[in-house]
Amino acid sequence: MIYIDADACPVKDEAERVATRLGVAMRVVSNGGLRPSLNPLVEMIYVSEGADEADKWIADHAGVGDVVITVDIPLAAKCVAAGARVLKHDGAPLTQANVGNALAMRDLMTDLRAADPFRQGGGRPFSKADRAAFSAALDRVVRAAQKEKSS
Repeated sequence: MIYIDADACPVKDEAERVATRLGVAMRVVSNGGLRPSLNPLVEMIYVSEGADEADKWIADHAGVGDVVITVDIPLAAKCVAAGARVLKHDGAPLTQANVGNALAMRDLMTDLRAADPFRQGGGRPFSKADRAAFSAALDRVVRAAQKEKSS
């Protein structure tokens, strides 16, 4: 199963293509406002409005053999602890080895932004290369999860 933290996720279409190619079910979890997919492998999950409701739902359902797509580091940490594989939108994995550092960096950046209201980030635009890297990474991770689940 692929779970997508769908609010503000730029790679839903790429994930659906990989899921379809590999025959894997996908759950797109959001607070609403997303157009449902006609793909029978894709299930739309609409959670109640509120902070982190989609994250809570995913954390309660993801486990060993599942793949979670999110940039929410606390959600990623919970999913990794439950045995799921986690990818960020750029295809970078969050694992037992690096999720602790990612949480610490997130907390540091939150503190820095709070101390300097002019430091609000922004970053570079999401490119075609980023989408391609994500698709390739998701393909690899889903195949590995399928092998793990069948073992």
